[in-house]
Amino acid sequence: MEEIRFRPVTTLDGFRAVEALAFPIWREHYTPLIGPAQVDYMLQKFQTAGAVESQVAQGALYFLLQTPGGDDFGFLSALPRPGELFLSKLYFLKSHRGRGYARQVLEFLRDLARQKGLSRITLTVHKQNPSVTAYRALGFEILEPVVTDIGGGFVMDDYRMGMDLA
Repeated sequence: MEEIRFRPVTTLDGFRAVEALAFPIWREHYTPLIGPAQVDYMLQKFQTAGAVESQVAQGALYFLLQTPGGDDFGFLSALPRPGELFLSKLYFLKSHRGRGYARQVLEFLRDLARQKGLSRITLTVHKQNPSVTAYRALGFEILEPVVTDIGGGFVMDDYRMGMDLA
């Protein structure tokens, strides 16, 4: 398996690269789960270059996921919180799913959490998202259901999942 690279996103070019990946990934993956209106709302609220820049300014850590040749195929965002690293976003282009990259991302996140003195990784994932199965296979467990009002008349119906770093 080829090793992926993690490029920190800290500049306008990086913020634009995240947006360029987010829009097609979200429309393909999430439209069947939450519908086009909510997808469009969430893209505009959370995944434009300006929104990503604002999140980074507030402490979110964004990384572009790249092939060894430097091609962007996905991104992640993590937020250090007291005692935990919250995985806010993890998205791959459809063409790069199923290649074992999630395990490499998990190792990267474990190292990042340990560097920051954090003992757990948490995330939220839509209850109907097939990624729930993938996260469980990686060692995450469902901690609780969470329904979050995200504005615009929309809610996220998720599971909060976690993994202790022992």
